[in-house]
Parts: sequence; structure tokens; C-alpha cells
Amino acid sequence: MTDDRLDRLVRDADPYRVRDLDGADQELLEEIMSTPDVVRKRRRLLVPLATAAAVTGVVAAGAVLARERSTTEYAAPLPNISIAAPAADAWEFALKAAEENPRLLITEPGWKITSVYGFADESGDIFFENGKRSLNITWYPAKYYQSYYTDRLAVSKPQPSAIGDWAGDVFTYGDSDFALLLHARDGSFAELRTSDNWTRAGFDALLTKIQRVDATTFIAAMPPEIVTPARAAEAANKVLADVPMPPNFDTGRLLTFGTNDPYQFGAQVTAQVGCAWIAEWERADRVGDTTARAKAAKAMRSSHDWKVLRSMVDEGDWAEGFWRMADKVAAGKVTPDFRKSLDCD
Repeated sequence: MTDDRLDRLVRDADPYRVRDLDGADQELLEEIMSTPDVVRKRRRLLVPLATAAAVTGVVAAGAVLARERSTTEYAAPLPNISIAAPAADAWEFALKAAEENPRLLITEPGWKITSVYGFADESGDIFFENGKRSLNITWYPAKYYQSYYTDRLAVSKPQPSAIGDWAGDVFTYGDSDFALLLHARDGSFAELRTSDNWTRAGFDALLTKIQRVDATTFIAAMPPEIVTPARAAEAANKVLADVPMPPNFDTGRLLTFGTNDPYQFGAQVTAQVGCAWIAEWERADRVGDTTARAKAAKAMRSSHDWKVLRSMVDEGDWAEGFWRMADKVAAGKVTPDFRKSLDCD
């Protein structure tokens, strides 16, 4: 999935929007976002969070939950997150997540991983850069392969290619824009897409330098700034240093996002906090607790000062979308669409 989640976040914060797409299911959204006419924005955003929880029970079970707070004690920073179970559990989770995605790495010198997300989900991305060239590898569930392949037939005639013994087809979008769509295999398929400054010869040459590796090798290739499961607690503490915490917030949820770059991790953490504050606002409104409702509104309004969101402004549009929604919540204009936009449970 591309920027659908952000688009919903911004769109749903507008009470006057046309509601012609309400109820569109996940498969339809995947079909829409797979079309070649969709402009690829500078920063693709999050895949849904819910699927991550299904494969992370061992890690979440070992997390020490935040101490319960009254609805009036909302502005204190989060206590340190700790993992009660051995660190090996986080490693096992990372291995399991890696085993369920294609695990493709560029072996040619000079290439570096700049972004990764969706690691623990059925679909995700990894971005590589080398000078002025970049390559994006996206993976999806196998059930979507035929629809993607049919869509790509409108781009160009397919030309057979492969990564090792994994066969696929190259589609040509333009003189410097190519994509290799690998066939569905082991429950998923992958697409490798170039940016600018490419030639077809250069793309073909690089494909011979891409290998499918084992899970351990794939995890070890992640640069230190990438938030892996083993680094999630430390990263979450940093993100939440100045963020007001909702009552009874379950910190274990913050350890179930798989492997992500700091931007994506920050977006997922703030989404969870936003979900909890919206739920608290709705609870307080439902029972007529005006004090708690005001505190929830104040907490959401304070998001304009959260360091994590302010640091994300130049990288993408998540912060602006979150603030627009938060301002609506603070003004008492809360709708069910907000929780849907944040993929709240």
C-alpha cells in the first residue's frame, strides 16, 4: 500500500469531505494503489498495523505494561519500556518476520539501505540508494499477483527476467523507469522499481547483483538507525519522551511493529498514542466526564509540540496529517473515521 493511510488521515480530518469512498475494503485499496498512474510520492507511508500483532505474541507477552493512570494524570512521560523475557525472543520475532518476506539484498558495493517498513506485515518496502540511483523493492501477498500483473500489461509488453532462480517480468514505464515484477512464490511476490538516472542495461546488470538471502543475513544487513525488534524499546522511549500518555496505555503494542526506519516507527508509535487518546475522548464524552474529555483534547492539541512529529515534517506528510486530525479532536469534532484512519483496533 502506498500513501492511502496518510490520505485517509488528512481526508477524514475534514468534516465537509465527500464520503464516496467510505467502506472500501483492503483489496480494493490495493487495486487502486497498484495502478501505474498513481504518482509515487517522496515518502510512502504505513501499511496497516493490525497484522503485525498476529505474529508477535511472544514479544508482547514479555513486555512490562505501563502503570495504570487516572484520567487526570495524563501529561507525564512514559515510564521506561522493558522486556521481561530474554532478548532472544525479540531475535526470534525478527527472524520469523524476515522469513515471511522476500529478503532481497543488493550485493554490489556502494549500495545502502535507506528505509524499510512493513517488515512484519504481508506487504512492505525496502529502499536502496547508491549516489543518484535508488531502487525500491516492495512485497505483497501472493493473492494479489494476478491483478498486479494484469495492471502492468497496460504499462508495456513484459520481458522475461529473474533474480537468480526467481522468475519475473520487466515492465518499462519510461526511458529511465523500469520495474521487475517477480512471480508469486512462497506466499508472496515482489516488485523492484527504479527511480531516475537509470538505463535498461544498468538495471539488467544490477539484477544479477541481487540475491535472496537467509533471514539472519537479511537482519544483519540493516543499518544501525533502522529500528529492529531488539531496538524497539529504546526507540519508543526516545519517541515518547515528551508525549503525554493516555490512561492505561499498553506499551507492549509498541514492540510489535517489526523492522522500520525511524520515520515509519515514529508514525506507528504516534498512531497508537492517537488511537488511545481518541478512545479516551470518546469514553469521557459518552459518560459525561468533561474533565477527562478536556484533558484528552489538550493532549491531542499538544501534538504540535511533540519532538517526534516536528522532526518528521521535512521527510513526509504524516505530521501535518496527524495535526489536522488532532485539531479536530481538540475542537470536539471526533468521528469514527479518525480511528479508521489510524488503523485503531
